[in-house]
Amino acid sequence: MWTPLFTLLLYACTAYGANPIDRRAVVTRYNPVRRASSPTTPMQVGNGNFAFGADITGLQTFQPWAIMSTWGWKNDSLPEGKTIQDVYDYAGITLPANDGHLVQYMFNGPAPMQQWMISNPNRVNLGAIGLIFRSQNGTVLNITESDLTSVKQELDLWTGTLTSTFKFDGIPIQVKTTSAQTVDSIGVTISSALLKTGRLGVFLDFPWNDGVLKFSDPFVGSWNNASLHTTSLQLNPSHDVGAEITHSLVDSTFVTSIGGDRFTITRDSPASHRYHIQPSKKFSDTFSFSSTWGLSRSTSVLSPSAIALSSSQGWENFWMKSGFVDIFTGSTDSRADELQRRIILSRYLMRVNEAGDFPPQESGLVNNGWYGKFHMEMYFWHAQHWALWNNWDLLLRSSSVYDRFLETSIARAQVQEGWPTGARWGKMSDPSGRSAPGQINELLIWQQPHPLVFAHYEYRAFPTQNTLRKWESVVRHTADWMATFAWFNETTGVYDVGPPMYEVAEDNVYNNTLNPAFELAYWRLGLGIAETWMENLGQSVPKSWTQVKNGLAKLPVNDGTYKVFEDVNDDFWTDPTYINDHPALAGLHGWLPPTDGLDLNISRLTTEKVWTSWNVSNLWGWDFPLLAMSAARIGEQEQAIEFLLHPLFQFDDIGMPVGGVRVPTPYFPGSGALLYAIGMMAQGWDGCNGAAPGFPKEGWNVRVEGMSAAM
Repeated sequence: MWTPLFTLLLYACTAYGANPIDRRAVVTRYNPVRRASSPTTPMQVGNGNFAFGADITGLQTFQPWAIMSTWGWKNDSLPEGKTIQDVYDYAGITLPANDGHLVQYMFNGPAPMQQWMISNPNRVNLGAIGLIFRSQNGTVLNITESDLTSVKQELDLWTGTLTSTFKFDGIPIQVKTTSAQTVDSIGVTISSALLKTGRLGVFLDFPWNDGVLKFSDPFVGSWNNASLHTTSLQLNPSHDVGAEITHSLVDSTFVTSIGGDRFTITRDSPASHRYHIQPSKKFSDTFSFSSTWGLSRSTSVLSPSAIALSSSQGWENFWMKSGFVDIFTGSTDSRADELQRRIILSRYLMRVNEAGDFPPQESGLVNNGWYGKFHMEMYFWHAQHWALWNNWDLLLRSSSVYDRFLETSIARAQVQEGWPTGARWGKMSDPSGRSAPGQINELLIWQQPHPLVFAHYEYRAFPTQNTLRKWESVVRHTADWMATFAWFNETTGVYDVGPPMYEVAEDNVYNNTLNPAFELAYWRLGLGIAETWMENLGQSVPKSWTQVKNGLAKLPVNDGTYKVFEDVNDDFWTDPTYINDHPALAGLHGWLPPTDGLDLNISRLTTEKVWTSWNVSNLWGWDFPLLAMSAARIGEQEQAIEFLLHPLFQFDDIGMPVGGVRVPTPYFPGSGALLYAIGMMAQGWDGCNGAAPGFPKEGWNVRVEGMSAAM
């Protein structure tokens, strides 16, 4: 793994101890332990593109936690009388743009097709694996978790090994579960005297999946619709694949390959999709098997021992060869322990759930939110922390999505919407690059500058011509649309942003919103990055970019504070409509670095006004790290810590970010935002002074290794 140049150069705000951090000691201190299954979150092993959720047995014996992937998607059947051509011909609503042309937006179209396009494709639960308990005479027993005793489950974060121990009928059972890091496989080793007598076996089961529900939580898929899908079994398809099960749902097919120790496998009944596996080794008290999932047949599968080795090596590399922050060792502030716990568990869970080839969905690979689709505006919070922690091997997996989605984004801007140039990035997307219909999906704009920030951070780490050329097309088309979308107001002599549009909080009237403060600042930042990009390439900067950047409307101000947007009522601070959701005003100096035209005094007063006036009880997820960053930038380090440990910003016993009343658990943008905020507070930001500038000086001993500064 190469070391970014930026890592070597930017240590101006880093605190170093005389000795290296004992990373293993810090990590393993927070190994999660359970004595019973959780009703809301599973223990997990995985690799970023694939995750296996487990109950207290280390499998899915009692609770059907998901086996999910970045590639496992399906389409439901089209509405009656509709064909795929209706998808291509879908038309929504036409609204006038400020340059006079009519824009075709994908919402308020025909109901059956609009909903089908919103909910398809949807992400599937690939199956379930669990233990079978038998009586002395071989009858399958219908037991529950309460029938187990001496239960303990521990996840070794350093190796990614989940060990579950318990007793049944007084006889000990141990299950070790690991995930390969380069292929989508798990390895399982079961140890128990019950294996010798045939009283312990394994089942595989496969659910029906569809897009009926916007949120499928805590479980994904239905186990009672066997007639809607099919499975078929093939024995010994290759020399080391003992069995292969093909699962077909509508037009999608998934293949599960089983290897390891010898076994027999039978179908539970002709009408079910449940299969029973019984070890073939007589008089043995161990049974090891591996299972691999994919879209096609596997000619070979890794052995359970090879999967365990892949897991231990992969996780040790992760912990040792990227950034690290130790705030527990040597700190006297009692809050340091809980904050360190959140950091370590978030690092593990983001590596399992959100380090794949595509931007992650809000719930990672735990369950389904928004039909399993991912939100491009949330990609910043999901993934930008990888840059500060120098996990470039992981970030580069998904950040190429901008290059992959460029063609569809150009088509969205120029073909669908009729803009003369540029690429408009969608919101609620799937791996095809298509954005789902809907008012907010079509009219949200704060995702537009994101690729410029991703490019900027990559160039800071790898300041080469290759990086500049790699991002050139994305940068050019992104900035082209930003310059085109802003329109010149003949009356005021400035370039305005909107309408129609939704601002960050999504609580405005889309056709009556002009110049939102955060989007104006982000437009300036993004266009400035694009200008510098062209200059570094030795190319001329398009005049429209500079004209718009320099001519954008000033941030709207009233009575000494910034306004959410220009045409909002001056008394919006007391209007519940505008102080109930994401407090982007605090992000003007915190989430964002200072941009041209930002008055730092007004910004500080605005931030402090947000702290006292916003309905904090309605905030969630990334809102609290956003507030922490705004506090850190203005030197209110104690307030920053309070936001990161706010009672409404919760992480459960295994580190899953609690969704709360707004969204299901987990809500991983909270984890990504926490890690971004910690990285910024510990390593610092451009122009900061001193070590760990975002942490209080009293009671906190902050040690940092291998981190990069924020903008």
